[in-house]
Formats: sequence, C-alpha cells, structure tokens
Amino acid sequence: MARDILLAQHIQAAAQDQIGIPAHQETIDEIKAAVASNKVVMVSMSQNPYPKKARKLLEQNDIVFCELSYGSYFSCWQQRLAVKMWSGWATLPMIFINGELIGGYQELADSVANNALTELLAN
Repeated sequence: MARDILLAQHIQAAAQDQIGIPAHQETIDEIKAAVASNKVVMVSMSQNPYPKKARKLLEQNDIVFCELSYGSYFSCWQQRLAVKMWSGWATLPMIFINGELIGGYQELADSVANNALTELLAN
C-alpha cells in the first residue's frame, strides 16, 4: 500500500531542494544492515513502555533478536523521525522479521497469540 505524500507540484522549489537531502541516512543504513543480517530486529527507544513489553515477549519466547535503540523522549528525536518517515510506521517499537516490518508491540503480541510468529520465524 502506497502512502499519500505531498506532490512536488505543491512544494516551493527552495523547499524541494531540502526534501531531497536524506535526514540521518546513517541511522537508516544501520537499521537496513541489521535487518539484512538478523532474523529479528527491534527498533526501540528508552522510557517507552512498548519496546520494553516487546523485548519481554521476545525473550519469553526464546527469540534471539537484535535491538537498535535511539534515545529517549528527550534525545535522538530527529533520528527516530527519520526512521519513521523511512518505514512509514509511526510508533516504536518497530519489529522486523525476515526483512519485513511486521509492525509494533501489538502486532507482535497478536502474532504470538495466534501462533503466526512461529510460522514467520520458520520462513
């Protein structure tokens, strides 16, 4: 499903120049590399209860995962914003399994509850 984005014809030329500059590309590259080399990746942040819940759920199910954490509510917000814009997923955590974004904590919990996580990990 494609996201609705502001069309170039509705953006002033000076602003278009800034839009083309990738923000925090090194953060996105770090996530891409982790997703490419790990079966399960969680992008998280401190102080948010949902990454903590997701971490606990993964650990309870003996699932090995790579976690990349970007600051707290008081730091690294620009990096998290760049990741959210790149992925299209507005909240943390972001859970990737076999290179695909499955969603956040609730999607992970749902996949555990309906035994879909085992199937996802087997692929």
